Amino acid sequence: MSIPHYHLIGICGTAMASLAGMLKAKGCNVTGSDANVYPPMSTLLEQLEIPTSQGFSPENLKPHPDYVVIGNAIPRGNPEVEYTLNNKLRYVSMAEVLKEQFIRNRHSVVVTGTHGKTTTTSLMAWIMDVGGLNPSFLIGGIAENFGVSFRVTDSNYFVIEGDEYDTAYFDKGPKFMHYLPTTAIVNNIEYDHVDIYFDFDFYKLAFRRFINLIPSNGNLIAGVDSEVVQELTTRAFCPVESFGIETQARWQAKNINYLEGKTNFTVFYEGKEYGEFNTTLVGNFNIRNSLAVIATAEKLGIEREKIKQGIATFRSVKRRMEVRGVEVGVTVIDDFAHHPTAVKETLLGVVERYKGHRLIAIFEPRSLSARRKQFQPAYEEAFLVADMAIIAALFEPHRVDPKDQLSPTEIAAKMVAGGKQGWFIPTANEIVLHLETIVKPGDVIIVMSNGGFDGIHEKLLNMLKNKTQ
Repeated sequence: MSIPHYHLIGICGTAMASLAGMLKAKGCNVTGSDANVYPPMSTLLEQLEIPTSQGFSPENLKPHPDYVVIGNAIPRGNPEVEYTLNNKLRYVSMAEVLKEQFIRNRHSVVVTGTHGKTTTTSLMAWIMDVGGLNPSFLIGGIAENFGVSFRVTDSNYFVIEGDEYDTAYFDKGPKFMHYLPTTAIVNNIEYDHVDIYFDFDFYKLAFRRFINLIPSNGNLIAGVDSEVVQELTTRAFCPVESFGIETQARWQAKNINYLEGKTNFTVFYEGKEYGEFNTTLVGNFNIRNSLAVIATAEKLGIEREKIKQGIATFRSVKRRMEVRGVEVGVTVIDDFAHHPTAVKETLLGVVERYKGHRLIAIFEPRSLSARRKQFQPAYEEAFLVADMAIIAALFEPHRVDPKDQLSPTEIAAKMVAGGKQGWFIPTANEIVLHLETIVKPGDVIIVMSNGGFDGIHEKLLNMLKNKTQ
């Protein structure tokens, strides 16, 4: 039997590069192409010995592969897509390949929700590993405990981050509809991705359809602090385990204490104490993430002490409140937050962790949702948690109609009106120059962007080093 050949168009996307590695681990022949082949993904693909072409060309599809995997950012008009269609090559989405090659016939643990998916998926995979289940997994970030974003094992378990964004140009449904959930976590639901979901009802419908996929012998782990999740769980055909802090959930966290370098909390199940837990994570949102995983791990039969051990030893995910460095007493943190609720919760977590320190928030409106004015009031409220906020220029503003664009100047003005300090400073270089004049020892700077933001983290750290010379 011949070895199947997969060619991935758009291979340098985080998820596509991970899929390439998974296919390679399974013994497939894998090639790929992308418009921009550069580190860190180019380095990963080199290490995996996966041939990758710079630029798109029909020549990259000769000889014809068995499967052409078309990334969700790849549109019609792409030379390789057009060649694929004209020659009737078999094409599939990333999500379809995952379903058929890695998920089918396994116990699929799917982590969904508007916020916290990457952290929760990483924590779930880690606790299952500590508990001896040796899961395969695919995560939308680098899980620090594993040092990778994917793993392929011969275990019966597969853990995957369930993304509600669309699948491919030929499949506009959410990726998570392909993931055959046996156990599903729905952490929270709040309107997002306004570029593809035209209103909140349409967004909720995606999650309703996902919940409808869970079999009657599966389980739904539901974050009922979210009223929308409460509403949707009433239609589930499977058993439901609820978790929350504010609500009367079956799984609850109480006695939450933010200590130096860790958080301590007590978990109760149906009113009875289940156990005391310690984590290096901060913020109520991460307590909810932990609760979701604790409830799921219990359902999977993992020993309670192993669950406690996994929670205590979890090291988070790169770009999730990741300390990039400390220079002259100034801490520089990198975070992926871009939705206003995630921004606010992240800032509240930093305030808890660094009590008494001045907090400077820097934000790049980069995602399509972040560049739109629908969330303007929510961003204005979120940044008031910080002492100072610097809002950069919108990334690729031409992709959003001017009348629909977020206004960084208005966010800065609201900071000033609220008794804080706020500025609209367009570029990373200008932001660093401005901070050089106002930063002082003890400050905490958090940079929030879901992109590279022109290497601002290293520029900040270099500026701080130079202040000492």
